[in-house]
Amino acid sequence: MIEDIKTDAKARMSKALDALAGNFNKIRTGRAHPSILDGIHVSYYGSDTPLSQIANVTVEDARTLSVTPWEKNLVPEIEKAIMKSDLGLNPSTAGAVIRIPMPMLTEETRKNFTRQAKGEAETARVSIRNIRRDALADVKSLVKDKEISEDDERRASDDIQKITDQFVADVDKALAAKEKDLMEI
Repeated sequence: MIEDIKTDAKARMSKALDALAGNFNKIRTGRAHPSILDGIHVSYYGSDTPLSQIANVTVEDARTLSVTPWEKNLVPEIEKAIMKSDLGLNPSTAGAVIRIPMPMLTEETRKNFTRQAKGEAETARVSIRNIRRDALADVKSLVKDKEISEDDERRASDDIQKITDQFVADVDKALAAKEKDLMEI
């Protein structure tokens, strides 16, 4: 039973780490990367559809993304959706291809993106700590129901804390890598 609780906690903490990675991908750096446009939805026949489902997004060069819609009539809709997004991108259209140059990051925008990354990392840490709290509560309920001894509870609590510390360290590593990436010129 204790192993099940620990396995569940690890799985949930791993999902929190994956969510953090996804959120970090939305914070743009100076380089072009297709995942920057992952959060953009386009009105497609009355429903909001992710951009990746109606167009091909590729990296043209280090500073330019290229979006090729599968239907030519979607070009203005895609352009509008990219401009409305809070990414600060200015697409330009050449026929059926939309090119999106990545603007250079100023020192101020780098600091804002770093602040945003720190906020995302703190959210992930809080999520991991909440998972730890839930796992410890499950262990305590096992002790209360007399299914495990207090010694087993202490060992399980120590193990859950070690797991939590490992995942928090992973969050810190991911944050350090993102900060380094953002501060690169």
